Amino acid sequence: MGDKEKLYARIHAQAEGLLSGESDPIANAANLAALLFMELDEVNWVGFYFLKGAELVLGPFQGQTACTRIELGMGVCGTAAKSRQPLIVDNVDEFAGHIACDGASQSEIVIPLLKDGSLLGVLDIDSPQLARFDSIDRQGLESLADLYLENSE
Repeated sequence: MGDKEKLYARIHAQAEGLLSGESDPIANAANLAALLFMELDEVNWVGFYFLKGAELVLGPFQGQTACTRIELGMGVCGTAAKSRQPLIVDNVDEFAGHIACDGASQSEIVIPLLKDGSLLGVLDIDSPQLARFDSIDRQGLESLADLYLENSE
């Protein structure tokens, strides 16, 4: 197991402790966002957007102020939500339709939150470093998203 896999295993263990016994989705999103923001290197924003109608609405986050609403299919978050597939963008300036909430962000990863086939929202993480995220991040964050969904009503 490499260093990054060990990091995600440690974060997952911490998240289990934080989320077990709590079913409120907002409380769990707040704690998971804070944990990821503290533990991941080279990130400047970690947060959740929740689906309300045909748009994503800002939920708990860590970092600078953020866009409050994102239409499905717009920007990195809206594109990942519409496709229901994780999305890694190595250079946000090269992503057509990128919504720049923080000019320091250079790369981004978005993990859709899917429960029983329904889209509930997305977990979004930005970095000031180009190509910050890879398949190990995707796998680790998908596992954490699943843990979040298992513990939230």
